[in-house]
Amino acid sequence: MLGATLCVALTICSHNFGDRGGPYFMASLALAEIAYLLSIRQFFVVPKFPRHIVVIGLVLAALWHIEFLRVPSGPDEDIHRYVWDGRLQRLGYNPYLVIPSDPAVNRLHTPETRNLSSPDLPSPYPPGAQLFFRVVTAIHETAFALKVAFVICNLAIVLALLDVLRCTRQGAHLALVYAWNPLLAIEVAGSGHIDIVCALSLVVSAVALGRRWRATAAIALGLAVAVKLLPVVLIPLYWRRIRIRDAMLVATVVGLLYLPFLHHGRIPVGSLGAYVQSFRFNGPVFAALNQVAPAQLLVGLAVLVGLVTAIWLRSASSKLSWDVFAWPMAASLLCAPVVFPWYLLSLLPFLTSTSTLLLVVWTVSIIPTYVNWHLRTLGHPWGALPGWVMLLEYGSVAIAGGLIFMRGLTRPAPRCPTDGAP
Repeated sequence: MLGATLCVALTICSHNFGDRGGPYFMASLALAEIAYLLSIRQFFVVPKFPRHIVVIGLVLAALWHIEFLRVPSGPDEDIHRYVWDGRLQRLGYNPYLVIPSDPAVNRLHTPETRNLSSPDLPSPYPPGAQLFFRVVTAIHETAFALKVAFVICNLAIVLALLDVLRCTRQGAHLALVYAWNPLLAIEVAGSGHIDIVCALSLVVSAVALGRRWRATAAIALGLAVAVKLLPVVLIPLYWRRIRIRDAMLVATVVGLLYLPFLHHGRIPVGSLGAYVQSFRFNGPVFAALNQVAPAQLLVGLAVLVGLVTAIWLRSASSKLSWDVFAWPMAASLLCAPVVFPWYLLSLLPFLTSTSTLLLVVWTVSIIPTYVNWHLRTLGHPWGALPGWVMLLEYGSVAIAGGLIFMRGLTRPAPRCPTDGAP
């Protein structure tokens, strides 16, 4: 019933995708959020579900993903930049140097790339993402082809989760904690974001690390960082779990990815500097600290927070658990200058236990930020979120954290058995 409710709500949401953040979009998405949270409660309480329930749940998820996949991409979606970057590479240009709005490259545009986001800046995406753009656009140079590729990555993650749950003797229904999250439908099948490729690389790395395929784990982590920089904070988790030669191998692989884009012997960063200096969205911690400290220092602080979290988790337990991959990235994002909803995609595969319930709440409470897209159509400046949005988002996380903490304090401690006790 909850899965059917999700399917209906997200189907309505997909039909209103053109007015993202509008009243019909938000109302249907709110219903989907409620159904998802109620589902989470069942998934975490019930040890196992019958296999046919899991199959039906995955089929329902496929249905609403197809509905979003059919939706045309918006005129200034990031996915048009992906098409542009892939096209430039195949034409022999460097996406870190070419500015899309430059009249000299006007002839290189297609109808899909003329309205890409931030046309006055070169590409900010790392070389692993550039390689993905080039491969997919070589097959078919459209935004739809990229969205199909992203959905395939999403399916691969689901299959990997089912295998992990089987090997660890956990209920297969926990894969639905991932597959039913509304962010997947909106940001993978709907908008299409490269973050899902990063998430897949991280899942491969985590699985390989658990099975002691050290070289594979190291290379997969390197590829994840080469797609999106956020997973760099996970490096301490690999301390003494991979060999020195594995670390050297991954450094070589990442270096080779940068090699085609070198300009006068310098590593290209594209518009990454402009991103740090001027892009702001949904980052209250960064915004507060930015009043007294420069942006570059605060970005370094965000990375440091993630690294310290990973170091603490690595020292706290010698055993590798699935959820530890989520917390360092979440800690770093909390201090970041920009926290778009799709940035949480890298966390989603690792939120399959009650220990990550707080992060599950965040993936739901971030949904109100979509009103920004609707407000922009009404003439409001981009990124200027109403105060109530961030209050609702981070307030929900704070309240959930308080409830979880209080429940832990009030839970009766287990009694130690005594002599003669049954």
